[in-house]
Amino acid sequence: KDWYRILGAEPSESLTELKQKYQKLVLLYHPDKQSADVPAGEVEERVQRFIEIDQAWKILGNEETKKEYDLQRHEDDLMQTWPVDAQIYLEDMSWNKDEQCYTRSCRCGGKYTVSRNEAEEVSLVCCDTCSLIIEILR
Repeated sequence: KDWYRILGAEPSESLTELKQKYQKLVLLYHPDKQSADVPAGEVEERVQRFIEIDQAWKILGNEETKKEYDLQRHEDDLMQTWPVDAQIYLEDMSWNKDEQCYTRSCRCGGKYTVSRNEAEEVSLVCCDTCSLIIEILR
């Protein structure tokens, strides 16, 4: 789900801005704030919307879960817009002891580089020269 869309927000917005949007939506959709003359079917839709808003805030309102979500969104965007040149295991990349990173040559002559810490967090790595990417399998 696009949690930013659910809050009516942009990924570039600050935590304070996200919280303000969340609070406005909670006031609109909270079950206790619904008027008695709202049709039953609409009440159920509003409750579902409230649940989605609450889920969005639980992810975007926490810096750690927001970071993970943003990383996943970025990887999903890369998968859709750029070609994956290869799927490889980290063990198939060369370990560069001096630079403390894994590398692999790209077919364009450039190289894919990922540090040990990055390798734990990301699964897509861009070539430093062209637009190809590789997917690191675990």
